[in-house]
Amino acid sequence: MLNARYSASDTTVAEGWTLDRLTPPSRLFGANGVCAGPDGRLYVAQVSGSQVSAIDIDSGVLETISPKGGDIVAPDDLVFDKAGNFYATEITEGRVCMRTPRGDTRVVYDDMPCANPITFHEGRLFAGECRVGGHIMELDLNGGAPRVLVADVPMPNAMQVGPDGMLYFPVMGANEIWRVPLAGGAPEVVASELGVPDAVKFDARGHIVSTQVASGQVLSIDPHTGERTVLADVAPGLDNLAFIGERLFVSSISGQVNEILPGGVVQSLVPDGLNWPLGLALDDDGVLFVADGGFTYTLAPGGSPAIAGMLFTPGFPGYVRGVVAGGQGEYLITSANGHVARWWPARGESEILADGFEQLYGIDRTAGGAVFADRATGRLLSLEGTTVTELAAHLDRPSGVALHGDNCLVAEEGAGRVIRIGQQVDTVIDGLGAPQGIAVRNSTLYIVDVGKKELLAYDLDSNVRQTLATGLPVGAPPGVQPKFLGPIGTLSGPMGPFADIVAAPDGALYHSADAEGSVMCLRPSADL
Repeated sequence: MLNARYSASDTTVAEGWTLDRLTPPSRLFGANGVCAGPDGRLYVAQVSGSQVSAIDIDSGVLETISPKGGDIVAPDDLVFDKAGNFYATEITEGRVCMRTPRGDTRVVYDDMPCANPITFHEGRLFAGECRVGGHIMELDLNGGAPRVLVADVPMPNAMQVGPDGMLYFPVMGANEIWRVPLAGGAPEVVASELGVPDAVKFDARGHIVSTQVASGQVLSIDPHTGERTVLADVAPGLDNLAFIGERLFVSSISGQVNEILPGGVVQSLVPDGLNWPLGLALDDDGVLFVADGGFTYTLAPGGSPAIAGMLFTPGFPGYVRGVVAGGQGEYLITSANGHVARWWPARGESEILADGFEQLYGIDRTAGGAVFADRATGRLLSLEGTTVTELAAHLDRPSGVALHGDNCLVAEEGAGRVIRIGQQVDTVIDGLGAPQGIAVRNSTLYIVDVGKKELLAYDLDSNVRQTLATGLPVGAPPGVQPKFLGPIGTLSGPMGPFADIVAAPDGALYHSADAEGSVMCLRPSADL
C-alpha cells in the first residue's frame, strides 16, 4: 500500500493466537475538501484526522503536509493563492488559517462557526459557514473586519467564482445551487431538486460541476440553460471535487478519492477506508457492525464492509460512537450528538430513547434497557424504559462498559483502570495506560489499552492477567498529541476516538484499530 496513514510494524501476539486485519488500513482520515496545489498534486483536507495530505495524481504517492497534532485542526476545505500559501477552514474551531510554503501557520479569522467552504479569486478570499443561517464572507487578509456577501443561508458549502464573476455555491439545506455578485446582494437560484449538492466548481467550458452527497452523483450543469448531465455515479457521501488540468477528482467523506474519466468511468486514486473506526457489535449471525461516526458498516464473515447507514440515509440516528446488538436487526447506539437511540438500519428507522448528554461512549444492553458512559461528565448511566438513573459519578474519563452478572464494568481511561460498579465501587484491574474498549466473555475481561497499545485478557475469577497483543495500531501515533475535535453544528457533537472490542462465542476478539483505520481480529488457535 502506498503511504498508509499509520504503520504498526512492531505488533506481536501471544503464543497460540493469530492476528488478522478484516479491513485494510486506510490511507486517509476521510477525504473532505480537495484542491489542486501549485506543484500539480491533489491536496486533501481531513477533518477527523486534523490532517492535510498531498497526493501525486499519477503515482498515488501520498505526503503529509500538516500532520495530526499540528497547528491546523479539523481542516474541512482548502485553497491556494498565487504565492503558494494555502488557506484552510477549521470547522470545529470556527476559524480560517493560512499556511505558508515554509510551514508557518497563522489564523486569518476566528469567528466563523462551522467554517467550511473557501475560495480565492483575484487576490480576494471568500469563506462561509456550513450551518443553518450561515454567512458567506469576504475576509480581509490584513486582519480587518470581514464583509458579509450573503447571510441566512441554509448550509452553504464548497464554492467557486464562475466565469461571469459571480460566486456560485451549493445550499445543502435547500437542495439548490445559488449565486451572488461579489459585491453582495440578493442570491439567485441556479439549480434545484438535486441530490443534495455539497460542492460547486467550474470546468474549462464554464459548466458547473457539482458533487451530490445524498445521491452520490457527479453532475455537470450548464449555468445558462440548466441542462444537466450525470458525469458519474460514485456512492453517497461525496464531499468535494477539484480539477487538475482537464482531470477531475472527487472526494468522499468516508475516505476514498476517485478520478472521473470519460464515459462515467470511476478510477480509484485512494481506495475507500474507515475514518476511525469506533464502536463494534456482533449479532447472532456473526455479522460485525462497525461504527465509524458519520458512516456505519456491517461486515459478514469472509465478506467486505457494506454500508449500514450514513449521515444522509433514512433513519440514521446521528454520528454513531458506541453500539451494542439487539435482536432482529436492532442496535442500541450512543451518538456524538449526545443521545441514546434504538436503530433498525434495514428498516431505515431509529428512535431516540434519551438525549441531552455531552460525550457518550460505550454502551451495553440490560434486560430492560442499557447502561452507558458519559465521558465528559464522568458518569455511568442506566436507561430503563424512559427513565435515566445515575449509577456512578466523578469517574475519570469513562469509556468502555460491559455487563458481568449484576455488575457493570467500566474502563476509566484517565485513571488507567477498570472498575466494577454494583453495590459498591471497586477496582478490578489497574496499572493500565489508557483503557477504552472492554468486553466480557464467560469469566474473562478483555481490554484495549490505547495508552500501552496492548490487548489484555484478565481472568475475573483467578485475577490472572495476560497480554495477548502489543504494538497495536490504536490511539495516537507515538509522539503525537491529538487536538480536541469539537462539535460540527447540528451534524455532530465533540468527536473523539474509541477503540472498542467485542468477543465472539468462538473466542475471536474483534477490535477497532483506530490509528490505522482498520478492524482487526485476534483469534485463538484450535488447541488453545
